[in-house]
Amino acid sequence: MQSMLKEKLWTYIVHNNPDLMFNLQEDYSVTRYLEEKVNAIMPLAGQLLTEGKPLYAVEELCLETLTEDLKPSRYLYIRSVIEEEFKQDFDRLKESGILTYEIVNLIEACKGIFSDFGFSRENEENRHLRYAIIGQVHEYLL
Repeated sequence: MQSMLKEKLWTYIVHNNPDLMFNLQEDYSVTRYLEEKVNAIMPLAGQLLTEGKPLYAVEELCLETLTEDLKPSRYLYIRSVIEEEFKQDFDRLKESGILTYEIVNLIEACKGIFSDFGFSRENEENRHLRYAIIGQVHEYLL
């Protein structure tokens, strides 16, 4: 179960938090990060299995807990802003194969905005946050 949870967590990170993926790879700390996260969740997995929960439900609950602090995804947020508000730039970056790279750079460029707004599930629909991100993306793409 541990290796499966590590694999699913890594897949989640690759698709939803590539900025974290790049940082972990740069620091050579992927294995350590995954092991620490999964080891911390194993007591919950054991408890759920003892309660007779089916394996698929235990895996799903554990993965949800493992990814809780990775949500909402700044990567997906910025990606959707670019796709919706800067369609031509989105298509150009995607076709040239650098979309993910540029979004990771934009996450860094927008770090202050996300911090100022306390980016979270509760405020990811905040229009002022969106406008601030749109402005930063526009400036970045110029």
